[in-house]
Amino acid sequence: MADTKGASGQKSGMNVDTALVRELAELLAETGLTEIEVEDGTRKVRVSRGGSVAAPAMYAAPAAAASSHAPAAPAPAAPAPANNANAVKSPMVGTVYLAAEPGAANFVSVGQTVKAGDTLVIVEAMKVMNPIIADRAGTVEAILVENAQPVEYDQPLVVIA
Repeated sequence: MADTKGASGQKSGMNVDTALVRELAELLAETGLTEIEVEDGTRKVRVSRGGSVAAPAMYAAPAAAASSHAPAAPAPAAPAPANNANAVKSPMVGTVYLAAEPGAANFVSVGQTVKAGDTLVIVEAMKVMNPIIADRAGTVEAILVENAQPVEYDQPLVVIA
């Protein structure tokens, strides 16, 4: 599948990096995302999974999904929209983790005082753990994500007042 031939029987010049495609597909499976796109110079690769009907339904109804979960979900979600101006947002698409490893204490909790530079959460992207740090000192008002939840670029993660 590395090279394909056109109608004339000559190579069309298309060179697919199957290892990259496999890695992106694994990332989709691990994070629960439905689509990922990477660009490297003139080469652009987009990998998606699932039907086009399922992806918009999941994307269009995050508020309904949050309220239909456990009763604890609506309580932290209620003050969050008013305070999103103070939210630290995800700089990338990936999976958010609230602790350094399973079973460890969370980096922060609601009501905790943080300093600029303190680690709030980790976002895993392409098998790299990226610490998301507080950009200012303050008190954690809300944690807007759950452990191991897929997150999108610019999604609010933690509100610091």
